[in-house]
Amino acid sequence: MYWVLRHNYANLNDDDKVRLRRLFQYSPRLHQAYTLREELTAIFNLDLSLVDGRRRLEKWAAKVTRSGLTCFHKFLKTLHNHLTEIANYFDKRASSGFVEGTNNKLKTITRRS
Repeated sequence: MYWVLRHNYANLNDDDKVRLRRLFQYSPRLHQAYTLREELTAIFNLDLSLVDGRRRLEKWAAKVTRSGLTCFHKFLKTLHNHLTEIANYFDKRASSGFVEGTNNKLKTITRRS
């Protein structure tokens, strides 16, 4: 069931969507957190300018703070401390994701050997 939470709603099949809705019936706060996560993903998928992207991230962070959820505290701190660098993604749509993924795979290989 946990993996259903880690996927975007649009990528779930009908059975997984039913499971997710059932889970949200038991935990409205989890539903709120999932929705906020989906909103953050949507921001990065929009074709925004640097200024608009930064503004959207700031509004999202304020919304999370108002929600009272604590599960985003560490992320919000990172976002606040590195907002300029994170918002630069909207300038040229470049990220270090490929390099980070490769580094994680190398670390896993090293740890296993």
